[in-house]
Amino acid sequence: MAETTVPRKKYLERLIAWREKAVIKVITGVRRCGKSTLLSQYMDYLRTSGVGGNRIISVNLEDPEYRDLLTGDSLYGYIKQRLNKKAWTYVFIDEAQQCVEFERAVDGLFIQKNVDLYITGSNAYMLSGELATLLSGRYVELSMLPLSFAEYAGFTRAFRNRARAFNTYLQYGAFPYVAVLQSGFAGSQDTLIRTYIEGIYNTILIKDAARREQIRDTGVLEDIVRFLCSAIGSPVSAKNIVNTLNSGGRKISANTVEGYLRALRESFIFYKINRFDIKGKERLKTLGKYYIVDTGIRNLLLAGSSADLGHLLENVICLELLRRGFKVNIGKVGEKEVDFTVQGPDGTAYYQAAASALDPATLERELGPLRKIRDNHPKYLLTLDEYMSGANYDGIRRINAVEWLLGQ
Repeated sequence: MAETTVPRKKYLERLIAWREKAVIKVITGVRRCGKSTLLSQYMDYLRTSGVGGNRIISVNLEDPEYRDLLTGDSLYGYIKQRLNKKAWTYVFIDEAQQCVEFERAVDGLFIQKNVDLYITGSNAYMLSGELATLLSGRYVELSMLPLSFAEYAGFTRAFRNRARAFNTYLQYGAFPYVAVLQSGFAGSQDTLIRTYIEGIYNTILIKDAARREQIRDTGVLEDIVRFLCSAIGSPVSAKNIVNTLNSGGRKISANTVEGYLRALRESFIFYKINRFDIKGKERLKTLGKYYIVDTGIRNLLLAGSSADLGHLLENVICLELLRRGFKVNIGKVGEKEVDFTVQGPDGTAYYQAAASALDPATLERELGPLRKIRDNHPKYLLTLDEYMSGANYDGIRRINAVEWLLGQ
């Protein structure tokens, strides 16, 4: 029987690097991406490094056991009376947004001596409001995503048949417990996995999107989610969505759509990637693209529709670039687009993604935008082709996407 949790080694290393630093560690990400598990793994690390249990305080505000701690004052009082006065106390508040005025509790705990404070949340608004104002410059955010393909393959021991494993990864997505279901039981787990993913999706939609924006008509919200799922890899605007919904009999304004899109972004179910004019060195405000946090949700919602493998690959690559800490944009170069232009500690790089580029015409189409960029930054073409991986076209490196995802 496989382990019941997936190790999140890289995220754990980031938390350890911030241990006992004078900042609040804020871990954000979509529900069930592994935030609570990460805190548990970090607490295990602390215990093995000699930290006694009386110096670790953990509160999960979605656990009924802590239902009396859903106001800032009660939460603060509960934790403060348990602080160790003589040594570091490690405080973990899981799903902090469930507490009314949790910012007051966090602010009060932060100023206490020898308190190392960690909080998690499933909605980005917790960092866009009073907390950000109250604690400006005193927190760091660790943005968490579901499993990378490398994490998935390592946990499910899928290295022997990478192509098959990647297809399964695309089909069912990357929520950690999905990997547990696949590796821990014999036979097909299709029904179990789909039921699990559907439960996550419904919870995100109701608790983290609709409730935050006070959306009563969740049917319209779901229509917008399906629109975005079908438009992965394509430019999207509120006007596009309004026209589509109105033509189907839904009457909705662009302002309302913008609010719904904001709710979906803040609940981390979609990531909006903006366009960037490479030559003009400026960010463009219109026609960004939306990528879903998990392809399993997309496939669940659009079951029976044809999936564009190229766009699903593009989605996975986008999330991996974000996971690796890059600032990601869509690159505009003249009338052409580069899938991703990224900035990181080592500078700028450009990525083009295609399911296959074995056809000469397809290869030239994919290389064209990269060739129009007149600088010396690294340029990559990522495909699923095993053949020709490692080829170089005047400085543009062609790499097998699965190898790249595995860090090879």
